[in-house]
Amino acid sequence: MREWLQKRLDALGRQQGYVKPEMGRDAVKMDSNENFVVPKSMQQEMLRASRETDIREYPLGGAERLASAIAGHLGVPPPCVGVGNGSDQILDLILTNFATRKTRVLAPDPTFTFFEQRCRLYSVPMARVPFTDEMTLDADAFVEASKDADIIYIDSPNNPTGFQFPKKDMLRIIRGFDGMVIVDEAYGDFAEYSLARTAARRSGLIVVRTFSKSHGLAGLRLGYFVATRSFARVFNDVVQYPYPVNSLAVEAGMRALSKSKQMQGVADTVRAERRRITDNLRRYDAFEVFDSGGNFVLFDAGGADKRVYTALAEQGVSVRKLGKIGRHEGCLRVTVGTREMNSKFLLAVRDLLG
Repeated sequence: MREWLQKRLDALGRQQGYVKPEMGRDAVKMDSNENFVVPKSMQQEMLRASRETDIREYPLGGAERLASAIAGHLGVPPPCVGVGNGSDQILDLILTNFATRKTRVLAPDPTFTFFEQRCRLYSVPMARVPFTDEMTLDADAFVEASKDADIIYIDSPNNPTGFQFPKKDMLRIIRGFDGMVIVDEAYGDFAEYSLARTAARRSGLIVVRTFSKSHGLAGLRLGYFVATRSFARVFNDVVQYPYPVNSLAVEAGMRALSKSKQMQGVADTVRAERRRITDNLRRYDAFEVFDSGGNFVLFDAGGADKRVYTALAEQGVSVRKLGKIGRHEGCLRVTVGTREMNSKFLLAVRDLLG
């Protein structure tokens, strides 16, 4: 093997890739922020979409048709929208085409692990603003740090903390920054606000969203973004793949958008169940529980996090073990599931702590 190739393989091999959750058998899956609140009728819609899709054909015009439907759903001009193979792919393409080893990226700490690892993979330097002990971000500190940045990345709400800047603070950060701002709204449908319409008018602002959380379509890998016409045109015509999403994903996305009113009910249910989980966990002195704008709740079990994680697993409940975040030594994250799933989780916690 050529020396340059071996060196590159060795360098990549020393990096850690994205760590996916373990595949548990017969466990209530509350570790990956998937949306199981979506009714089974949506699954029936997906089956109809598959029957009406001829997968022998390329999805010619499919991305454009889906982007137009998304634009109508959001109330933005169709030329301001683009789609991708999950929001991950869109973020990856933005980094590979708009960032270099000299580009300075600013992000919260912690932030979406995939984005952080992609910056590391492409040797894009990243500066971070750490969360406070209360798992909030200081807007003034973020504005100050942005003076040395070229790109800002903010997951809003943040994964894994669930924090979302108040809208006035977010707009202050964006308006005071002369560069690219990527706002990742993967969990935006469960949050207080969205900046999608703002992105269609504001140069340099890109809002990235996904069907994975809002519509329960994580397995189809379907994401999209909103930006100004000039950015969207270059991204869609030059940067993006000729066929960025498959035919089934296009049809499934179209059908999901046609059920928007039903999906609003799903989001309302997630918010109500999120509050139930938060309130119940706060009854125990063993936990410090943080407010969330996503479909998950982060809590600190202190030095007992491994014991809590193992005990929940033994009772058939799988949560995400995160460990140390700032001064918090034992963080765990639980997905907001159906009422039955959440009840099983809360009963398991009660049995453990009594």
